[in-house]
Amino acid sequence: MYNIVKTKGYESVNDAFYPINDTSFANERAPRTENKLSWLRRGLLTNRFKEFVYQLTIVLLLLVFFCFELNEDQHQSLHTLFKPSELAFFANYLAAAMVINYILLPAFYYRKRWIWFIATFSVLLAVVILVDEFVLEQIFFPDTRGTHFPGLMFTLVETLPIIIIIVAFKLAWDSNLRQRELERLAGLMKESEIQFLKSQINPHFLFNNLNSLYAYAIDNSPKTPSIILELSAVLRYMLYDCQSDFVPLPREIQQLENYVALNQLQIENRGGIRFSKDIANLDFSIPPLILIVFVENAFKHSAGSQAADITIEIHVTVSANGKLTFLCTNNYSRNYRSEGLAKGIGLENVRKRLDLQYPDEHTLDIQDNGRIFVTRLTMQLKKTD
Repeated sequence: MYNIVKTKGYESVNDAFYPINDTSFANERAPRTENKLSWLRRGLLTNRFKEFVYQLTIVLLLLVFFCFELNEDQHQSLHTLFKPSELAFFANYLAAAMVINYILLPAFYYRKRWIWFIATFSVLLAVVILVDEFVLEQIFFPDTRGTHFPGLMFTLVETLPIIIIIVAFKLAWDSNLRQRELERLAGLMKESEIQFLKSQINPHFLFNNLNSLYAYAIDNSPKTPSIILELSAVLRYMLYDCQSDFVPLPREIQQLENYVALNQLQIENRGGIRFSKDIANLDFSIPPLILIVFVENAFKHSAGSQAADITIEIHVTVSANGKLTFLCTNNYSRNYRSEGLAKGIGLENVRKRLDLQYPDEHTLDIQDNGRIFVTRLTMQLKKTD
């Protein structure tokens, strides 16, 4: 929701000011509904056109097959291929199939109203047989086929195949359409879940760092302004650069270094931090805020459990083919309750994100021996587009 306030030729939108006569932001802020509707209509028309071409192709092929009949010389004359009688009978079957495809299927079959579907299908089939026997055959074959009723089974064998084939192809089309829709919805759900997990990381990170910042502010530490500046840079990255599912690897590594520098300011002389990287190829992308959660966990528990002798080691390796290996090791006090180290909100979010974005392309190994906490992550990065 936007908070818009006009003042002296400008308007404020969420505390950011824009000229009133500048419509570029307004266009971005309020996408036109009619454009979305036009896009939906175009998509609907495209699908209908594709289905029409699909159905027309099937009908034409069946029509040729239905009308094909060899003469005494075992040849088919092209000018006698589509006889009026054959076209009339085929039109009767085609009309029944269209009624089934576009009335009975959506009204009863897809809604699982089986009794209604069977009943209406039976009535429709009876109508088709009646038209065949008492209308078309009386018109085209009054002295032969029109003189007697050959029996229900014979008539069904003659009538049902064309109808069933057309309906079967319609069911196949609808099934494929539903499958594509399910895949699209699954993708949207996956994207929504990833965005939700990312949105949880920001407050979690902010909460932990504001607690530390509060402690430094209470003590009037001279490092407080530097910590605020570093925290601002980290938050700017989180809020503005992490909107996509993947970010360039160099940007994420730089962000990791900034975060390590931020925590180094807070630790001061209470211990040592080692950060090293060995990257053979930077032309890869990585999900944002994946690695930083492990580093945050290390700083939180090491600094929170002991006043001195803090040891944290972070190493990032990326091979030429994009295989990333991340190793983070931190110590903590023996008296520190470690049950929650591997079960925090941040780590749980990362596990879920890795399962969603790298289902078969990552391994996460977390070990805790009561004194040292080790996190090892390997994952196959994707090439930058």
